Amino acid sequence: MASILALTNAHPVRRFAAGHLLIEAGEAGGDLYVLQEGRLVVEREGIEIAEISEPGSLIGEMSVLLGVDHSATVRATTAVEVRVIDNAIRFLETSPLLALHVATLACARLDATSKLLAELRREMAGKAGEQGFLNRIFGAVSGSPAPRPRG
Repeated sequence: MASILALTNAHPVRRFAAGHLLIEAGEAGGDLYVLQEGRLVVEREGIEIAEISEPGSLIGEMSVLLGVDHSATVRATTAVEVRVIDNAIRFLETSPLLALHVATLACARLDATSKLLAELRREMAGKAGEQGFLNRIFGAVSGSPAPRPRG
């Protein structure tokens, strides 16, 4: 499969200095960014949840695919170069290979999240206070309503 950088080489490159907000939580989405060089940090509600430094990493795909405002803030921690795909949903509709990359990325993240949740559930077995919260998380990940507490 062709790399994301190869599939997006015709898109414009933007350069930003360290400290620049690439995406701000609550902003309307629609554009997709591909990291070419540099390091970004992802924060949700003031909590750092990820660091992005791998060339070819996608930024903004959740907002694009779900058609919602950005749920996280993405800030440059070094000088960065990103490729910008304006009106990304339209581009994904006409670029099946890039759409496949995005789908693969989303599935890999969901797989990693579900593995962590299973591990957390094992660690929390028998701790009643945490079970309700874990049930809500599993419901959100599976797309099903959370099971009702027993008792």
